Amino acid sequence: MSAPPPIVHHPAFRAEMPAGHRFPMDKFSRLAALLEAERVAGPDGFARPEPVDVETLCLAHSEDYVRGVIELSLPPDIVRRIGMPNTESVATRARAATGGTLLAARLALAHGVACNTAGGSHHAAADSGAGFCVFNDVAVAARRLLAEGAIGKALVVDLDVHQGDGTARIFENDPSVFTFSMHAEKNFPHRKASSDLDIELPDGTDDGAYLAKLEEILPALLISVRPDIVFFNAGVDPHADDKLGRLALTDEGLARREAYVLGACLSSEIPVVGVIGGGYDADIDRLAARHAILHRTAKSLCSL
Repeated sequence: MSAPPPIVHHPAFRAEMPAGHRFPMDKFSRLAALLEAERVAGPDGFARPEPVDVETLCLAHSEDYVRGVIELSLPPDIVRRIGMPNTESVATRARAATGGTLLAARLALAHGVACNTAGGSHHAAADSGAGFCVFNDVAVAARRLLAEGAIGKALVVDLDVHQGDGTARIFENDPSVFTFSMHAEKNFPHRKASSDLDIELPDGTDDGAYLAKLEEILPALLISVRPDIVFFNAGVDPHADDKLGRLALTDEGLARREAYVLGACLSSEIPVVGVIGGGYDADIDRLAARHAILHRTAKSLCSL
């Protein structure tokens, strides 16, 4: 491979939020600006997604929930669970980010690898969002590709510091999607779901222990699951400096993780789509640079 991997972005990934809200919404626009400045996106720039349609959202979510988000009529308890206001801007962002992961998945099938500059909203379940997640973009994209016959089997490799509980619940009775989550044992959500494979890590797990565990698991998974596509949630919240993480990875450790996952998929000729997942730091520039490790790594592997 020699061409830069496709990278998906939409200005709507950054929603308007109340002043002082703790979700770092500015990271999406800052990440895009950084990737442009570093020319990671390639000469043609970003691929721009269409906001996903209601029919596609309903492949993974209940129609009542989807309508509640879009028509701004969610019950207050669900709004509290999500942790974001039920506004037009947030609803538009959720549809655009989900469309972004779907487009990135289609591009990965065509090019081998592609990355979104958003996505990884893995706490959203079929009938409710949670933990800053409105629509489960990976679940929606997988279900759309399965419905079209573009794939027959998907593997979710979720390496966000928090368990992908919403994804696990959506696919708990669906053998066409295998869910693997490696996360901090004592972190959110307190009531864990059951993924097809869960690896719970103790507080303070560092680069060496983390990567050793991943290297022990991933190659066997790729062989046993035999997926037609891998959805890689590259959350950077396992970083030692993350406000909501409990692990101790460094920037170098994240870069080695990204190279290992993407490289394992590419060497097995399995298309892989990267989504950015979680990351929480008061310094938006530092956080954007951390998220950009995914896209830089994908580009470096494609230039080999």
